[in-house]
Amino acid sequence: MRLFANADYPFIEWRRRAFLISGVAMLIGIGAMVYNVASIGSWLNYGVDFSGGTLVQVRFDETTTIDEIRGLNPEWQISRFGDESEFVIRMPTYEQDLGQDISQRVVGLLATRFDRDAFEIVRTEAVGPTVGAELQQKALIAILISFVATLIYLAFRFEWRFGVAAVIATAHDIVITLGVVALLQSEISAGTVAAFLTIVGYSLNDTIIVFDRIRENLAKRIRGRSFVEIVDRSINETLPRTVLTAVTTLATLTALFLFGGAVIRDFALVLILGIGIGTFSSIFVASPALFVIESKWPPEEKKTRKRPSRGREKAVV
Repeated sequence: MRLFANADYPFIEWRRRAFLISGVAMLIGIGAMVYNVASIGSWLNYGVDFSGGTLVQVRFDETTTIDEIRGLNPEWQISRFGDESEFVIRMPTYEQDLGQDISQRVVGLLATRFDRDAFEIVRTEAVGPTVGAELQQKALIAILISFVATLIYLAFRFEWRFGVAAVIATAHDIVITLGVVALLQSEISAGTVAAFLTIVGYSLNDTIIVFDRIRENLAKRIRGRSFVEIVDRSINETLPRTVLTAVTTLATLTALFLFGGAVIRDFALVLILGIGIGTFSSIFVASPALFVIESKWPPEEKKTRKRPSRGREKAVV
């Protein structure tokens, strides 16, 4: 039996509730970012790739707590990585520190409290502040370019109203996903940026499929059918594809999140959030936004030629 085969939901009628939910989610996310500025000094929990600094991953052979390690140096940012015996130590690194063996300094401090044979350094990464700032700028530019390219493509393929609605929906997905990531204080790395760009592509693909169906239904518009009815019908017709694609993708990503290991967990989490939010926006944000834009700035109606009257025309002398 086909899922949602006879779907007939009034999505445009529900648009105010959807906008309210999206608005509350955005406010919570922005609030989390503001809180992060006060607590950790930045909007998001940037990894070493963006903030600049040194990351040292340490594995212990005995039970250890974060407080024991942090007591060696209050500037260290420490978090668990994987199981309970593995930790990631992040510390600020300046230009003059690059080239030095930071891991040996960490080993020296750890050896003052733990036996040297009780731990091992798994990996060490170092990125200068200048490189980190440059990566932040390039990541932002990449996302903005994707928005502009989307607007141009949809304006050419459909019309500018569709492009603006698609950009609004995609921006909605990015902002809410960033807000949840800020709320969870998940680390932003180069892989996370790749996940955000994947979200942009997925969300746009989902939105374009709905918009393409709207365009088809507008072309074969039945006399007396309103724009609202056409949009609702288009969303309902593409609903089975939208839901099934989202469910199968989320099932794969959930398995990746649960069993893929700590290294890929943040990447999978961002994709899970983004695809879930993107599916919501393609149904409840993109098309309703198109309806609002269409209501505010309707397309120019084609001028119809007036038929000459059959009665006698008065001659002008």
